[in-house]
Amino acid sequence: MALIVQKYGGTSVGSVERIKNVARRAIKWAGAGHQVVVVVSAMSGETNRLIALAREIQPEPDPRELDVVAATGEQVTIGLLAMALKSLGQPARSYTGFQVGVHTDSSFTKARIESIDEQRIRADLDQGMIVVVAGFQGMDAQGNITTLGRGGSDTSGVALAAALGADECQIYTDVDGVYTTDPRVVPEASKLPSITFEEMLEMASLGSKVLQIRSVEFAGKYRVRLRVLSSLTPWDIPLEQEMRSGTLITFEEDQNMERAVVSGIAFARDEAKITVVGVPDRPGIAYQILSAVGQANIEVDMIVQNQSLAGFTDFSFTVGRNDYARTLAILKNEVQAHIGAKDVLGDPKSCKVSIVGVGMRSHAGVASTMFRTLSEEGINIQMISTSEIKVSVLIDEKYLELAVRALHRAFDLDAQPGA
Repeated sequence: MALIVQKYGGTSVGSVERIKNVARRAIKWAGAGHQVVVVVSAMSGETNRLIALAREIQPEPDPRELDVVAATGEQVTIGLLAMALKSLGQPARSYTGFQVGVHTDSSFTKARIESIDEQRIRADLDQGMIVVVAGFQGMDAQGNITTLGRGGSDTSGVALAAALGADECQIYTDVDGVYTTDPRVVPEASKLPSITFEEMLEMASLGSKVLQIRSVEFAGKYRVRLRVLSSLTPWDIPLEQEMRSGTLITFEEDQNMERAVVSGIAFARDEAKITVVGVPDRPGIAYQILSAVGQANIEVDMIVQNQSLAGFTDFSFTVGRNDYARTLAILKNEVQAHIGAKDVLGDPKSCKVSIVGVGMRSHAGVASTMFRTLSEEGINIQMISTSEIKVSVLIDEKYLELAVRALHRAFDLDAQPGA
């Protein structure tokens, strides 16, 4: 008998019928002898509706009160799911984050989990119940309701799995696993039967929307086995078939080391490039530029500093497109005047394309294959960033889909098993 934590997103519980199917699926796992904890999000669109209501009252809602409002979405879902389970004859009990003892810090709207008291859950599981827990929420030391930010239900599910020592945390979503790239861009994209935490972490950070990066980080830290599955498959398919339909995210030492060189292609459409032109080439200049941006709580991604020429250099970096105008204003108003740069230029129509794979560690020539492929397609590379298992390039947004398709072919990802 295994202890399984299942997490269902908003699409998976987006209607009464889908909630009933979640109940049937959970009962199937319990009927096979497993203990089951189900973590759910609010119904699809509900959190956005609640936040919109709050903003009608207060354009910039008080963070504490906004968390009180936003947390009600999951409370509805857990109650409905517990009712659905009981209507099918399955003992069940629902808990909010507050009731189950999900303790967080006091960073309202973006709290971080500090500890979980799992005793009530264990007691209910020992009595044969399926336990239903509200994701996305917890409480701080003062007893205030807190929420974990967008995608927080994934983090809730992984954190509960870690606290309970679960055998597996299953993330049910509207896709049936992790693909070599977005099938909407490359129809030939293949589903990966397994992927390492390192690869999944890179792909999540580089734009893959399958899992939230915080949940992957949490799973890696506490060594929680993750499996991505589709809640849209028929609930009554055999367990063995259901598990084969997903992607297991596990640890490198668990895998056959003769892996593909590249496991997937990730991309982010919302990059914007900023270049500070004619910067005096002296110690501390990078700090002066980026500290002003950091103080505005703007995240910087790729960074390139050109070679010094006659005592001056150009300094380029990328930010999210939503932060483009604000970053440009900060640099023009503050940095340019203080450091004596000649100009500040920007390009809001860039995108980042990345190849990811632990196989890069043992294979030479991966980056050159990427660069040659893009060159053959007439795609100019604006910036390059690398790590041990990834290479990212910044290119013009209009070439994104062409680049992804070309790289997918170049690294033989169409031939990956498990599609």
